Amino acid sequence: MTPEEKKARVIMEIREYSEEGSEVLEAPKELKEHKLIRARDKKGNLILFLCISSSMNVGVKHLDAFQKLLVKEKASRGIVIARGRYMKEAKAKARRFKEARIELIPREFPSFNIFKHELVPKHRVLSPEEAKAVLEKYRVKPYQLPWIKASDPAIIAIGAKPGDIIEIERESETAGKAVFYRYVVE
Repeated sequence: MTPEEKKARVIMEIREYSEEGSEVLEAPKELKEHKLIRARDKKGNLILFLCISSSMNVGVKHLDAFQKLLVKEKASRGIVIARGRYMKEAKAKARRFKEARIELIPREFPSFNIFKHELVPKHRVLSPEEAKAVLEKYRVKPYQLPWIKASDPAIIAIGAKPGDIIEIERESETAGKAVFYRYVVE
């Protein structure tokens, strides 16, 4: 199993996706010989993981081919895990996709579950209703909450995007359980 496949399985474990199978792609030519892993989220939506194990740079042509594959397979989300770098244009294009969202997992992302470490607290994305309730309770705007970068490994692992509000639950010797909120920024 390649490091990229391990990372895909870690993300599946953290987000509670169930794996349906994998295959090595033969077509389209831009994605040839790369591994495709199919998974389902809790709601039954199809998620496709594209594992690029070569050190090549991932460009717009790769994302376009993957986007077409997502539409063809009727997937709700695509996740690209690559050993190489993502080109600047590819990062910008991934943000613009509307139909099926594409996430680009950085090569620095760990190939183990970071939440199993005792010093990493539980993180979760709040639903819009929960976020609204928190903002009303503390009488703040989202940007007034402490910020957390979208590039933080815990944020990447749970699939949060800029604009989301995260609940972080820590164990505290004095308070027992302490809850904190963070606003995800680019």
